[in-house]
Amino acid sequence: MNRETVPEPALPMVVPAGGLPERVTIYEVGARDGLQNESGTVPVGVKVEFLDRLAAAGLRVLEATSFVHPRWVPQLADATELLAALHRADGVDYPVLVPNERGLDRALHAGVAHVAIFASATETFARRNLNRSLDEQFAMFEPVVRRAVEEGLRVRGYVSMCFGDPWEGAVAPAQVAAASRRLVEMGCEQISLGDTIGVGTPGHVDAVLDACATDGTGVDRLAVHFHDTYGQALSNTLAALRRGVTTVDASAGGLGGCPYAESATGNLATEDLVWMLDGLGIEHGVHLPTLVDTSVWMAQMLGRPSPSRVVRALADPA
Repeated sequence: MNRETVPEPALPMVVPAGGLPERVTIYEVGARDGLQNESGTVPVGVKVEFLDRLAAAGLRVLEATSFVHPRWVPQLADATELLAALHRADGVDYPVLVPNERGLDRALHAGVAHVAIFASATETFARRNLNRSLDEQFAMFEPVVRRAVEEGLRVRGYVSMCFGDPWEGAVAPAQVAAASRRLVEMGCEQISLGDTIGVGTPGHVDAVLDACATDGTGVDRLAVHFHDTYGQALSNTLAALRRGVTTVDASAGGLGGCPYAESATGNLATEDLVWMLDGLGIEHGVHLPTLVDTSVWMAQMLGRPSPSRVVRALADPA
C-alpha cells in the first residue's frame, strides 16, 4: 500500500510557560476508543497498520482494543485476532480494555501486560453502560483488578462522566473523587478522568482535581481524557497540565467518542495536543508529520476527512 506523505510543516514557535511539566505522556486511544464508534467494522489489517504507524510516529502507549462482549461493541469483536497479528514494537505499551473476569482471561491468554477497566462516576451511566448500579460496578471490578495485579499486570481505571452526565446533569466533584479513590484502593495504578460529553471548562477541571486531592488521590495518579464537544478539550488539558497532570489521553485524528452517550463527539485529537505541547516546549516524543500522515491515511480508510484542525491545516496547507 502506498503511503501518502505530508510535507514537514512550519512548527509552532516555542514559547515555554511557567508551571508546566517538562514532559507529557500521550496515552493514545485511537485504535480502541476511536474505532469503537465506527458504524462499520474496520478490517484487522487496517487496525494493525494503524497501530504500526502510530508506533512509528513515536507514541509509546497505544490502547489496542477491548475485550468487551461483541454484542455491545461489535467493531472490536476481532480483539483476539488483532492481538495475534499485532507487531509489538520495542518500548511500546499496548493496553487493552477489559470489562470483567472473562475479558481478563482473554487478555491474559493474549499475553497482555497492561489492562484498563471502565467505571462510571454516575448511577445512570453505570446502569446504561455496565448494567450495574454505581456500587455494583465496583463489586464487579474488584476481582478483575485483584487478579490482574496478582498476575503482574498494570491496571488503569477509567472514570467516565466526571464533568457532566446527559441524564443526571451536573456531577459533583466529590462524587468523581470518591469513585477515583475506590479504584485506587482496588489496585489501579492510574485513574483517567473522562469528560465523556465534553462539557467541562478549565475552572471545573481545577475543582475536580481539588476534590481528588482532598480525597487522597494526587495528580501523580491521574490522567485526563477530554472530549471536544464544545471546543474545550485543549483548554481543559492546559488547565490539567498547570496542576501537574502528566498523562493526557488523545486520539489520532480526533477519532471516536462514546457509543453509549449520544451527545459525545470526538476525543481530543492527538495532533492538536502535540501542536500545543510543541509550542510550549513540552517533550512528548511524537513526530508530528508522521502522525499527520497516519491520520490522513486512516481518514481515507474510513472514507471521511479527519476532524483534527491540525491534520486539516498540515495536510492541505493551501
